[in-house]
Amino acid sequence: MYYKMVHPVIMSSPSVIEASTDQTTEALTSHSSRNQLYITMFSQCISMNFGRVILPFAYLAVAFGAIGPAANLHIVNKRIAPDGFTRSAVLAGSTAGNAAFPGPLIAGLKGSRFLLNVIDSLTDNTMLKSTSIHWHGFFQEGSSWADGPVGVTQCPIAPSHSFLYDFRVPKQAGTFWYHSHLSTQYCDGLRGAFVVYDLLDPHRLRYEIDDDSTVITLADWYHTPAPSAGLIPTSDATLINGKGRYAGGPKSPLAVIQVIRGLRYRFRLVSISCDPNYTFSIDGHTMTIIEADGINVKPVTVDSIQIFAGQRYSFVLNANQPIKNYWIRALPNIGPPNFTGGVNSAILRYLLAPPIEPNTAQTPNSNPLLETNLHPLTNPGAPGLPRPGGVDVPLNLAITFDVTTLKFAINGATFIPPTAPVLLQILSGAHTAQDLLPPGSVYVLPPNKVIELSIPGGSAGSPHPFHLHGHAFDVVRSAGSSVYNYANPVRRDVVSTGFAGDNVTIRFKTDNPGPWILHCHIDWHLEIGLAVVFAEDVGKVAMQNPPDAWDKLCPIYNALPPEHPVTVST
Repeated sequence: MYYKMVHPVIMSSPSVIEASTDQTTEALTSHSSRNQLYITMFSQCISMNFGRVILPFAYLAVAFGAIGPAANLHIVNKRIAPDGFTRSAVLAGSTAGNAAFPGPLIAGLKGSRFLLNVIDSLTDNTMLKSTSIHWHGFFQEGSSWADGPVGVTQCPIAPSHSFLYDFRVPKQAGTFWYHSHLSTQYCDGLRGAFVVYDLLDPHRLRYEIDDDSTVITLADWYHTPAPSAGLIPTSDATLINGKGRYAGGPKSPLAVIQVIRGLRYRFRLVSISCDPNYTFSIDGHTMTIIEADGINVKPVTVDSIQIFAGQRYSFVLNANQPIKNYWIRALPNIGPPNFTGGVNSAILRYLLAPPIEPNTAQTPNSNPLLETNLHPLTNPGAPGLPRPGGVDVPLNLAITFDVTTLKFAINGATFIPPTAPVLLQILSGAHTAQDLLPPGSVYVLPPNKVIELSIPGGSAGSPHPFHLHGHAFDVVRSAGSSVYNYANPVRRDVVSTGFAGDNVTIRFKTDNPGPWILHCHIDWHLEIGLAVVFAEDVGKVAMQNPPDAWDKLCPIYNALPPEHPVTVST
Protein backbone atom coordinates (compact mmCIF):
# COMPACT_ATOMS: atom_id res chain seq x y z
CA MET A 1 0.00 0.00 0.00
CA TYR A 2 1.40 3.41 -0.99
CA TYR A 3 0.77 6.90 0.27
CA LYS A 4 2.38 10.32 -0.05
CA MET A 5 4.70 11.26 2.76
CA VAL A 6 6.31 14.68 3.08
CA HIS A 7 9.57 14.84 5.00
CA PRO A 8 12.12 17.66 4.80
CA VAL A 9 15.01 15.27 4.22
CA ILE A 10 13.53 13.49 1.23
CA MET A 11 10.67 15.66 0.02
CA SER A 12 10.52 19.07 -1.57
CA SER A 13 8.66 21.15 -4.14
CA PRO A 14 8.29 21.09 -7.08
CA SER A 15 7.51 17.40 -6.95
CA VAL A 16 6.46 14.78 -4.44
CA ILE A 17 8.06 11.36 -4.35
CA GLU A 18 5.86 8.30 -3.99
CA ALA A 19 7.29 6.23 -1.14
CA SER A 20 6.12 3.09 0.59
CA THR A 21 5.62 3.23 4.34
CA ASP A 22 8.22 0.53 4.98
CA GLN A 23 10.81 2.04 2.63
CA THR A 24 10.53 5.57 4.00
CA THR A 25 10.52 4.41 7.61
CA GLU A 26 13.60 2.28 6.99
CA ALA A 27 15.44 5.17 5.34
CA LEU A 28 14.64 7.68 8.06
CA THR A 29 15.37 5.19 10.84
CA SER A 30 18.72 4.48 9.23
CA HIS A 31 19.44 8.24 9.02
CA SER A 32 18.58 8.68 12.71
CA SER A 33 20.64 5.66 13.70
CA ARG A 34 23.63 7.02 11.80
CA ASN A 35 23.55 10.29 13.75
CA GLN A 36 23.28 8.35 17.00
CA LEU A 37 26.26 6.28 15.92
CA TYR A 38 28.30 9.44 15.36
CA ILE A 39 27.42 10.68 18.84
CA THR A 40 28.36 7.33 20.36
CA MET A 41 31.63 7.31 18.45
CA PHE A 42 32.39 10.83 19.65
CA SER A 43 31.94 9.81 23.29
CA GLN A 44 33.86 6.55 22.97
CA CYS A 45 36.59 7.18 20.40
CA ILE A 46 38.43 10.18 21.84
CA SER A 47 41.80 8.71 22.70
CA MET A 48 45.40 9.73 23.05
CA ASN A 49 48.11 8.88 20.59
CA PHE A 50 51.57 10.15 21.43
CA GLY A 51 50.01 13.12 23.18
CA ARG A 52 47.64 13.98 20.34
CA VAL A 53 43.86 13.93 20.48
CA ILE A 54 42.25 11.76 17.82
CA LEU A 55 38.71 12.83 16.96
CA PRO A 56 36.39 10.42 15.15
CA PHE A 57 36.49 11.72 11.63
CA ALA A 58 33.00 10.53 10.71
CA TYR A 59 31.55 12.67 13.51
CA LEU A 60 33.55 15.66 12.36
CA ALA A 61 32.04 15.42 8.89
CA VAL A 62 28.55 15.77 10.34
CA ALA A 63 29.63 18.51 12.71
CA PHE A 64 30.92 20.59 9.81
CA GLY A 65 27.74 20.27 7.80
CA ALA A 66 28.08 17.70 5.01
CA ILE A 67 24.76 16.40 3.72
CA GLY A 68 23.69 12.76 3.40
CA PRO A 69 23.16 9.93 3.32
CA ALA A 70 19.52 11.02 2.84
CA ALA A 71 19.18 14.48 1.31
CA ASN A 72 17.61 16.69 -1.30
CA LEU A 73 19.87 17.99 -4.03
CA HIS A 74 18.37 21.05 -5.70
CA ILE A 75 19.69 21.83 -9.18
CA VAL A 76 19.25 25.52 -10.00
CA ASN A 77 20.63 28.37 -12.08
CA LYS A 78 22.38 31.17 -10.25
CA ARG A 79 24.77 33.95 -11.20
CA ILE A 80 28.14 33.58 -9.49
CA ALA A 81 31.62 35.09 -9.80
CA PRO A 82 34.07 32.55 -8.32
CA ASP A 83 37.03 34.17 -10.13
CA GLY A 84 35.66 37.71 -10.30
CA PHE A 85 33.82 37.21 -13.59
CA THR A 86 30.04 36.96 -13.21
CA ARG A 87 28.12 34.35 -15.19
CA SER A 88 25.05 32.14 -14.85
CA ALA A 89 25.84 28.57 -13.83
CA VAL A 90 24.22 25.19 -13.12
CA LEU A 91 24.59 24.59 -9.39
CA ALA A 92 23.62 22.11 -6.69
CA GLY A 93 22.57 22.79 -3.11
CA SER A 94 20.78 21.15 -0.21
CA THR A 95 18.25 23.96 -0.76
CA ALA A 96 17.64 26.11 -3.80
CA GLY A 97 18.93 29.10 -1.84
CA ASN A 98 22.32 27.68 -0.85
CA ALA A 99 23.30 26.20 -4.21
CA ALA A 100 26.97 26.94 -4.86
CA PHE A 101 30.11 25.87 -6.68
CA PRO A 102 31.19 23.26 -5.99
CA GLY A 103 28.02 21.54 -4.79
CA PRO A 104 27.67 20.46 -1.16
CA LEU A 105 29.87 17.69 0.19
CA ILE A 106 27.84 14.47 0.41
CA ALA A 107 29.02 12.11 3.14
CA GLY A 108 28.13 8.85 4.83
CA LEU A 109 29.60 5.76 6.39
CA LYS A 110 30.77 2.55 4.76
CA GLY A 111 27.66 0.40 4.54
CA SER A 112 25.31 3.39 4.18
CA ARG A 113 22.20 3.48 2.06
CA PHE A 114 22.09 6.75 0.13
CA LEU A 115 18.77 8.35 -0.80
CA LEU A 116 19.56 11.42 -2.88
CA ASN A 117 16.56 13.24 -4.31
CA VAL A 118 17.63 15.33 -7.31
CA ILE A 119 15.20 18.20 -7.95
CA ASP A 120 15.55 19.91 -11.33
CA SER A 121 14.60 23.61 -11.16
CA LEU A 122 16.70 24.79 -14.12
CA THR A 123 15.34 27.66 -16.20
CA ASP A 124 18.28 29.30 -18.03
CA ASN A 125 17.85 28.90 -21.79
CA THR A 126 21.56 29.38 -22.48
CA MET A 127 22.32 25.99 -20.91
CA LEU A 128 20.71 22.57 -20.71
CA LYS A 129 17.66 22.50 -18.44
CA SER A 130 17.31 18.74 -18.06
CA THR A 131 19.88 16.91 -15.96
CA SER A 132 21.19 13.65 -14.50
CA ILE A 133 23.73 12.84 -11.80
CA HIS A 134 26.52 10.25 -11.84
CA TRP A 135 27.93 9.17 -8.48
CA HIS A 136 31.51 8.75 -9.61
CA GLY A 137 33.40 5.71 -8.33
CA PHE A 138 30.47 3.80 -6.82
CA PHE A 139 29.98 0.31 -8.20
CA GLN A 140 26.16 0.43 -8.01
CA GLU A 141 25.94 -3.32 -7.45
CA GLY A 142 22.32 -4.27 -8.07
CA SER A 143 21.38 -0.64 -8.80
CA SER A 144 22.82 0.09 -12.24
CA TRP A 145 19.68 2.16 -12.94
CA ALA A 146 21.04 4.72 -10.41
CA ASP A 147 24.44 5.16 -12.11
CA GLY A 148 23.38 8.29 -13.99
CA PRO A 149 24.85 8.48 -17.53
CA VAL A 150 22.18 9.58 -20.00
CA GLY A 151 21.75 7.12 -22.86
CA VAL A 152 23.31 4.30 -20.87
CA THR A 153 21.34 3.83 -17.65
CA GLN A 154 18.64 6.52 -17.79
CA CYS A 155 16.86 9.29 -19.63
CA PRO A 156 17.39 12.82 -18.30
CA ILE A 157 15.42 14.30 -15.43
CA ALA A 158 13.14 16.90 -17.00
CA PRO A 159 12.95 20.43 -15.57
CA SER A 160 10.31 20.83 -12.84
CA HIS A 161 10.66 17.12 -12.01
CA SER A 162 12.72 15.11 -9.55
CA PHE A 163 14.24 11.67 -9.27
CA LEU A 164 15.34 9.71 -6.20
CA TYR A 165 18.67 7.92 -6.55
CA ASP A 166 18.59 5.05 -4.03
CA PHE A 167 21.74 2.95 -3.70
CA ARG A 168 23.84 1.18 -1.08
CA VAL A 169 27.59 1.25 -0.48
CA PRO A 170 28.22 -2.04 1.34
CA LYS A 171 31.95 -2.44 0.73
CA GLN A 172 33.37 0.86 -0.48
CA ALA A 173 34.91 3.74 1.45
CA GLY A 174 37.09 6.65 0.43
CA THR A 175 36.94 9.72 -1.77
CA PHE A 176 34.42 10.00 -4.61
CA TRP A 177 32.49 12.78 -6.36
CA TYR A 178 29.32 13.51 -8.27
CA HIS A 179 28.53 15.41 -11.44
CA SER A 180 26.03 15.81 -14.23
CA HIS A 181 26.27 13.09 -16.86
CA LEU A 182 24.25 14.86 -19.55
CA SER A 183 26.28 16.23 -22.44
CA THR A 184 28.82 18.81 -21.13
CA GLN A 185 26.54 20.15 -18.39
CA TYR A 186 28.95 19.54 -15.53
CA CYS A 187 31.35 22.04 -17.13
CA ASP A 188 28.72 24.68 -16.29
CA GLY A 189 29.04 23.92 -12.57
CA LEU A 190 27.13 20.78 -11.54
CA ARG A 191 29.90 18.96 -9.66
CA GLY A 192 30.86 18.26 -6.04
CA ALA A 193 32.76 15.94 -3.69
CA PHE A 194 31.43 12.77 -2.03
CA VAL A 195 33.14 11.01 0.91
CA VAL A 196 32.38 7.63 2.48
CA TYR A 197 34.10 7.32 5.85
CA ASP A 198 35.36 4.03 7.25
CA LEU A 199 35.27 3.81 11.04
CA LEU A 200 37.90 1.06 10.74
CA ASP A 201 40.10 2.90 8.26
CA PRO A 202 43.44 1.04 8.25
CA HIS A 203 45.26 4.39 7.92
CA ARG A 204 43.38 6.06 10.81
CA LEU A 205 46.44 6.34 13.09
CA ARG A 206 48.37 8.28 10.46
CA TYR A 207 46.33 11.49 10.88
CA GLU A 208 44.26 13.43 13.40
CA ILE A 209 41.98 15.56 11.21
CA ASP A 210 39.69 14.40 8.39
CA ASP A 211 36.53 16.44 7.82
CA ASP A 212 34.93 18.61 5.16
CA SER A 213 37.59 21.29 5.70
CA THR A 214 40.20 18.83 4.42
CA VAL A 215 38.48 18.20 1.08
CA ILE A 216 40.26 20.01 -1.78
CA THR A 217 38.54 20.28 -5.16
CA LEU A 218 40.34 21.31 -8.35
CA ALA A 219 38.19 22.62 -11.19
CA ASP A 220 38.50 24.34 -14.53
CA TRP A 221 36.14 27.28 -14.98
CA TYR A 222 34.76 28.79 -18.17
CA HIS A 223 33.31 32.25 -18.72
CA THR A 224 31.15 31.04 -21.63
CA PRO A 225 28.31 28.53 -21.09
CA ALA A 226 29.23 25.07 -22.35
CA PRO A 227 26.71 24.94 -25.25
CA SER A 228 28.28 28.14 -26.67
CA ALA A 229 31.92 27.50 -25.73
CA GLY A 230 33.03 25.70 -28.89
CA LEU A 231 34.27 22.20 -29.63
CA ILE A 232 37.10 22.00 -27.08
CA PRO A 233 37.44 25.33 -25.26
CA THR A 234 40.32 26.36 -23.02
CA SER A 235 39.39 27.12 -19.43
CA ASP A 236 39.61 30.70 -18.17
CA ALA A 237 40.55 29.91 -14.57
CA THR A 238 41.50 27.22 -12.09
CA LEU A 239 39.26 27.11 -9.04
CA ILE A 240 40.48 25.51 -5.82
CA ASN A 241 37.57 24.85 -3.48
CA GLY A 242 35.46 27.06 -5.71
CA LYS A 243 37.70 30.14 -5.72
CA GLY A 244 40.34 31.45 -8.08
CA ARG A 245 41.53 34.17 -10.44
CA TYR A 246 41.85 34.51 -14.18
CA ALA A 247 44.72 36.11 -16.08
CA GLY A 248 44.19 39.86 -16.28
CA GLY A 249 41.21 39.70 -13.92
CA PRO A 250 40.56 41.24 -10.51
CA LYS A 251 42.27 40.14 -7.31
CA SER A 252 39.42 37.83 -6.36
CA PRO A 253 39.56 36.04 -2.96
CA LEU A 254 41.46 32.77 -2.94
CA ALA A 255 40.60 29.64 -0.99
CA VAL A 256 42.28 29.45 2.42
CA ILE A 257 42.92 26.08 4.05
CA GLN A 258 43.79 26.44 7.71
CA VAL A 259 45.96 24.05 9.72
CA ILE A 260 47.30 23.90 13.26
CA ARG A 261 50.99 23.31 13.71
CA GLY A 262 51.73 19.87 15.13
CA LEU A 263 48.68 18.10 13.71
CA ARG A 264 48.48 15.68 10.81
CA TYR A 265 45.72 16.15 8.21
CA ARG A 266 44.13 13.76 5.78
CA PHE A 267 43.48 15.89 2.72
CA ARG A 268 41.18 14.49 0.06
CA LEU A 269 42.20 15.88 -3.32
CA VAL A 270 39.44 15.63 -5.93
CA SER A 271 39.81 16.58 -9.59
CA ILE A 272 36.34 17.71 -10.65
CA SER A 273 37.88 18.96 -13.89
CA CYS A 274 36.19 18.92 -17.29
CA ASP A 275 39.50 18.87 -19.12
CA PRO A 276 42.91 19.84 -17.67
CA ASN A 277 45.10 17.64 -15.57
CA TYR A 278 46.88 19.46 -12.76
CA THR A 279 50.27 19.27 -11.11
CA PHE A 280 49.45 19.84 -7.45
CA SER A 281 51.91 20.85 -4.74
CA ILE A 282 52.13 22.78 -1.46
CA ASP A 283 55.20 24.92 -0.88
CA GLY A 284 57.45 23.62 1.88
CA HIS A 285 55.51 20.39 2.47
CA THR A 286 55.53 16.79 1.33
CA MET A 287 52.43 14.63 0.94
CA THR A 288 52.04 10.97 1.90
CA ILE A 289 49.49 9.32 -0.38
CA ILE A 290 47.25 6.72 1.29
CA GLU A 291 44.33 6.38 -1.14
CA ALA A 292 43.77 6.51 -4.89
CA ASP A 293 40.24 6.59 -6.34
CA GLY A 294 38.59 5.04 -3.30
CA ILE A 295 41.21 2.29 -2.88
CA ASN A 296 43.65 2.30 0.07
CA VAL A 297 47.28 2.17 -1.02
CA LYS A 298 50.57 1.57 0.72
CA PRO A 299 51.89 4.97 1.85
CA VAL A 300 54.00 6.82 -0.71
CA THR A 301 55.58 10.20 0.06
CA VAL A 302 55.85 12.73 -2.80
CA ASP A 303 56.26 16.47 -3.31
CA SER A 304 53.87 16.80 -6.26
CA ILE A 305 50.87 14.98 -7.70
CA GLN A 306 49.75 14.95 -11.32
CA ILE A 307 46.00 14.39 -11.09
CA PHE A 308 43.76 13.79 -14.09
CA ALA A 309 40.07 14.62 -14.56
CA GLY A 310 37.98 12.39 -12.30
CA GLN A 311 40.87 11.10 -10.18
CA ARG A 312 41.10 11.38 -6.39
CA TYR A 313 43.92 11.05 -3.88
CA SER A 314 44.04 11.14 -0.10
CA PHE A 315 47.33 12.34 1.32
CA VAL A 316 48.57 12.99 4.83
CA LEU A 317 50.16 16.39 5.43
CA ASN A 318 52.18 16.91 8.59
CA ALA A 319 51.76 20.55 9.62
CA ASN A 320 55.28 20.77 11.00
CA GLN A 321 56.60 23.88 9.26
CA PRO A 322 57.03 27.41 10.67
CA ILE A 323 53.78 29.29 11.31
CA LYS A 324 53.09 31.35 8.19
CA ASN A 325 51.28 31.19 4.84
CA TYR A 326 52.25 28.80 2.02
CA TRP A 327 51.14 28.69 -1.60
CA ILE A 328 49.03 25.77 -2.74
CA ARG A 329 49.61 25.29 -6.47
CA ALA A 330 47.60 23.51 -9.17
CA LEU A 331 49.21 24.03 -12.57
CA PRO A 332 46.97 22.94 -15.48
CA ASN A 333 48.40 21.30 -18.58
CA ILE A 334 46.26 23.74 -20.62
CA GLY A 335 45.24 27.22 -19.56
CA PRO A 336 47.26 29.89 -17.71
CA PRO A 337 50.79 28.40 -17.57
CA ASN A 338 52.04 30.07 -14.39
CA PHE A 339 51.06 31.45 -10.98
CA THR A 340 51.35 35.14 -11.77
CA GLY A 341 48.95 37.25 -9.73
CA GLY A 342 47.70 34.24 -7.77
CA VAL A 343 46.20 32.28 -10.68
CA ASN A 344 46.13 28.49 -10.23
CA SER A 345 46.61 29.02 -6.50
CA ALA A 346 45.18 28.79 -2.98
CA ILE A 347 46.65 29.40 0.48
CA LEU A 348 47.69 27.02 3.26
CA ARG A 349 47.50 29.13 6.42
CA TYR A 350 48.80 28.04 9.80
CA LEU A 351 46.78 29.13 12.81
CA LEU A 352 48.15 32.46 14.12
CA ALA A 353 49.72 33.34 10.75
CA PRO A 354 48.75 36.82 9.46
CA PRO A 355 45.88 36.98 6.94
CA ILE A 356 48.10 37.87 3.99
CA GLU A 357 49.11 36.18 0.78
CA PRO A 358 52.21 33.96 0.97
CA ASN A 359 55.65 34.93 -0.17
CA THR A 360 56.91 31.35 -0.39
CA ALA A 361 58.80 30.18 -3.46
CA GLN A 362 58.10 27.00 -5.37
CA THR A 363 60.94 24.53 -5.09
CA PRO A 364 61.67 22.03 -7.88
CA ASN A 365 59.41 18.98 -7.66
CA SER A 366 62.16 16.40 -7.22
CA ASN A 367 59.91 13.57 -6.02
CA PRO A 368 56.72 13.55 -8.12
CA LEU A 369 54.11 10.85 -7.87
CA LEU A 370 54.66 7.95 -10.24
CA GLU A 371 51.57 5.81 -10.76
CA THR A 372 53.74 2.69 -10.85
CA ASN A 373 54.74 3.37 -7.21
CA LEU A 374 51.15 3.00 -6.02
CA HIS A 375 50.19 -0.44 -4.71
CA PRO A 376 46.93 -1.61 -3.08
CA LEU A 377 47.10 -1.95 0.70
CA THR A 378 45.02 -5.15 0.63
CA ASN A 379 44.33 -7.94 -1.88
CA PRO A 380 46.97 -6.92 -4.41
CA GLY A 381 47.26 -8.62 -7.76
CA ALA A 382 45.54 -8.39 -11.12
CA PRO A 383 43.11 -11.13 -12.15
CA GLY A 384 44.14 -13.56 -14.89
CA LEU A 385 47.48 -15.09 -15.78
CA PRO A 386 50.68 -13.03 -15.33
CA ARG A 387 51.36 -12.44 -19.02
CA PRO A 388 49.99 -10.16 -21.75
CA GLY A 389 46.72 -11.56 -23.02
CA GLY A 390 46.44 -14.04 -20.14
CA VAL A 391 42.73 -13.35 -19.75
CA ASP A 392 39.37 -14.63 -20.96
CA VAL A 393 38.51 -11.62 -23.14
CA PRO A 394 41.31 -9.36 -24.46
CA LEU A 395 40.19 -6.17 -26.20
CA ASN A 396 42.24 -3.52 -27.96
CA LEU A 397 40.62 -0.09 -28.09
CA ALA A 398 42.06 1.99 -30.93
CA ILE A 399 41.21 5.70 -30.71
CA THR A 400 40.95 7.80 -33.86
CA PHE A 401 39.85 11.36 -34.61
CA ASP A 402 38.19 12.38 -37.87
CA VAL A 403 39.25 15.92 -38.82
CA THR A 404 36.32 16.18 -41.24
CA THR A 405 33.48 15.24 -38.87
CA LEU A 406 35.39 16.42 -35.76
CA LYS A 407 34.41 13.20 -34.00
CA PHE A 408 36.32 10.60 -32.02
CA ALA A 409 35.87 6.89 -32.62
CA ILE A 410 36.91 3.72 -30.79
CA ASN A 411 37.52 0.77 -33.10
CA GLY A 412 35.77 2.76 -35.80
CA ALA A 413 32.58 3.60 -33.88
CA THR A 414 31.60 7.04 -32.55
CA PHE A 415 29.53 6.90 -29.37
CA ILE A 416 26.27 8.81 -29.76
CA PRO A 417 23.94 8.44 -26.75
CA PRO A 418 20.85 6.52 -27.90
CA THR A 419 17.39 7.90 -27.17
CA ALA A 420 16.55 4.59 -25.48
CA PRO A 421 19.17 3.98 -22.77
CA VAL A 422 21.15 0.75 -23.09
CA LEU A 423 19.64 -0.49 -19.82
CA LEU A 424 16.13 0.02 -21.18
CA GLN A 425 17.10 -1.79 -24.39
CA ILE A 426 18.28 -4.81 -22.38
CA LEU A 427 15.17 -4.81 -20.21
CA SER A 428 13.15 -4.72 -23.45
CA GLY A 429 14.82 -7.86 -24.81
CA ALA A 430 17.90 -6.74 -26.76
CA HIS A 431 20.80 -8.92 -25.60
CA THR A 432 23.41 -8.99 -28.38
CA ALA A 433 25.91 -6.43 -29.61
CA GLN A 434 24.15 -6.51 -32.99
CA ASP A 435 20.84 -5.55 -31.39
CA LEU A 436 22.09 -2.94 -28.92
CA LEU A 437 22.50 0.72 -29.81
CA PRO A 438 24.53 2.70 -30.63
CA PRO A 439 25.94 0.46 -33.40
CA GLY A 440 29.51 -0.68 -32.80
CA SER A 441 29.77 1.01 -29.40
CA VAL A 442 28.29 -1.72 -27.19
CA TYR A 443 30.37 -4.76 -26.21
CA VAL A 444 28.53 -7.67 -24.59
CA LEU A 445 30.70 -9.26 -21.89
CA PRO A 446 30.06 -12.68 -20.32
CA PRO A 447 29.79 -13.02 -16.52
CA ASN A 448 32.68 -13.92 -14.20
CA LYS A 449 35.39 -13.55 -16.81
CA VAL A 450 38.65 -11.60 -16.75
CA ILE A 451 38.72 -8.72 -19.24
CA GLU A 452 41.90 -7.00 -20.45
CA LEU A 453 41.70 -3.64 -22.20
CA SER A 454 44.67 -2.24 -24.09
CA ILE A 455 44.44 1.43 -25.04
CA PRO A 456 47.30 2.70 -27.21
CA GLY A 457 48.28 6.30 -26.49
CA GLY A 458 49.06 9.20 -28.76
CA SER A 459 45.69 9.93 -30.36
CA ALA A 460 44.53 13.51 -30.85
CA GLY A 461 43.91 15.30 -27.56
CA SER A 462 46.19 13.04 -25.51
CA PRO A 463 46.56 12.24 -22.70
CA HIS A 464 43.02 10.88 -22.29
CA PRO A 465 41.89 10.02 -18.73
CA PHE A 466 39.60 6.98 -19.11
CA HIS A 467 36.96 6.16 -16.50
CA LEU A 468 35.11 2.85 -16.21
CA HIS A 469 31.74 2.84 -14.48
CA GLY A 470 30.73 -0.07 -12.24
CA HIS A 471 34.28 -1.21 -11.46
CA ALA A 472 37.74 -0.44 -10.25
CA PHE A 473 40.46 -1.99 -12.43
CA ASP A 474 44.07 -3.05 -12.10
CA VAL A 475 46.49 -0.99 -14.20
CA VAL A 476 48.97 -3.64 -15.28
CA ARG A 477 50.77 -1.19 -17.58
CA SER A 478 50.79 2.53 -16.82
CA ALA A 479 51.43 5.52 -19.06
CA GLY A 480 55.13 6.30 -19.28
CA SER A 481 56.10 2.70 -18.53
CA SER A 482 56.71 -0.38 -20.66
CA VAL A 483 56.64 -2.71 -17.63
CA TYR A 484 53.72 -5.07 -17.02
CA ASN A 485 53.00 -5.53 -13.31
CA TYR A 486 50.57 -8.33 -12.46
CA ALA A 487 51.62 -8.79 -8.83
CA ASN A 488 50.57 -5.51 -7.21
CA PRO A 489 49.50 -2.87 -9.77
CA VAL A 490 47.55 0.21 -8.73
CA ARG A 491 43.79 -0.36 -8.60
CA ARG A 492 41.65 2.64 -9.52
CA ASP A 493 38.75 3.85 -11.72
CA VAL A 494 40.39 6.61 -13.85
CA VAL A 495 43.66 6.14 -15.71
CA SER A 496 45.64 8.31 -18.08
CA THR A 497 46.29 6.58 -21.40
CA GLY A 498 49.41 8.64 -21.99
CA PHE A 499 51.11 9.57 -25.26
CA ALA A 500 52.52 7.94 -28.39
CA GLY A 501 54.40 4.77 -27.49
CA ASP A 502 52.23 4.04 -24.46
CA ASN A 503 49.93 1.03 -24.34
CA VAL A 504 48.05 1.40 -21.08
CA THR A 505 46.54 -1.94 -20.10
CA ILE A 506 43.91 -2.59 -17.46
CA ARG A 507 42.11 -5.67 -16.14
CA PHE A 508 38.84 -6.28 -14.32
CA LYS A 509 36.46 -9.16 -13.66
CA THR A 510 32.87 -9.16 -14.88
CA ASP A 511 31.28 -9.67 -11.46
CA ASN A 512 28.85 -6.73 -11.53
CA PRO A 513 25.94 -7.03 -14.00
CA GLY A 514 25.02 -3.81 -15.75
CA PRO A 515 25.63 -1.60 -18.76
CA TRP A 516 28.82 0.27 -17.82
CA ILE A 517 30.25 3.08 -19.91
CA LEU A 518 34.01 3.49 -20.43
CA HIS A 519 34.78 7.03 -21.51
CA CYS A 520 37.32 9.79 -21.66
CA HIS A 521 36.73 12.09 -18.70
CA ILE A 522 37.62 15.15 -20.69
CA ASP A 523 33.97 16.03 -21.05
CA TRP A 524 34.45 17.80 -24.36
CA HIS A 525 35.89 14.55 -25.78
CA LEU A 526 33.03 12.44 -24.46
CA GLU A 527 30.61 14.83 -26.14
CA ILE A 528 32.18 14.08 -29.53
CA GLY A 529 32.12 10.34 -29.19
CA LEU A 530 35.02 9.05 -27.08
CA ALA A 531 33.28 6.19 -25.25
CA VAL A 532 32.08 2.59 -25.42
CA VAL A 533 29.60 0.65 -23.31
CA PHE A 534 30.17 -2.79 -21.78
CA ALA A 535 26.91 -4.71 -21.41
CA GLU A 536 28.00 -7.04 -18.64
CA ASP A 537 26.07 -10.24 -17.89
CA VAL A 538 22.98 -9.18 -19.85
CA GLY A 539 21.01 -12.18 -18.58
CA LYS A 540 21.10 -10.86 -15.03
CA VAL A 541 20.68 -7.26 -16.16
CA ALA A 542 17.43 -8.28 -17.83
CA MET A 543 16.17 -9.47 -14.43
CA GLN A 544 16.78 -6.12 -12.71
CA ASN A 545 13.74 -4.16 -11.58
CA PRO A 546 14.24 -0.37 -11.55
CA PRO A 547 11.70 1.69 -9.59
CA ASP A 548 8.54 3.03 -11.22
CA ALA A 549 9.99 6.55 -11.17
CA TRP A 550 12.80 5.34 -13.44
CA ASP A 551 10.24 3.98 -15.92
CA LYS A 552 8.67 7.44 -16.15
CA LEU A 553 11.89 9.34 -16.93
CA CYS A 554 11.92 8.59 -20.66
CA PRO A 555 8.23 9.31 -21.39
CA ILE A 556 8.40 12.60 -19.50
CA TYR A 557 11.63 13.69 -21.19
CA ASN A 558 10.56 12.54 -24.65
CA ALA A 559 7.40 14.67 -24.37
CA LEU A 560 9.54 17.81 -24.11
CA PRO A 561 10.49 19.86 -27.17
CA PRO A 562 14.15 19.38 -28.18
CA GLU A 563 16.60 21.48 -26.16
CA HIS A 564 18.45 24.12 -28.17
CA PRO A 565 20.29 26.40 -25.74
CA VAL A 566 20.52 30.02 -26.81
CA THR A 567 24.02 30.87 -28.04
CA VAL A 568 25.84 33.51 -26.00
CA SER A 569 29.21 35.22 -26.36
CA THR A 570 31.45 36.86 -23.79
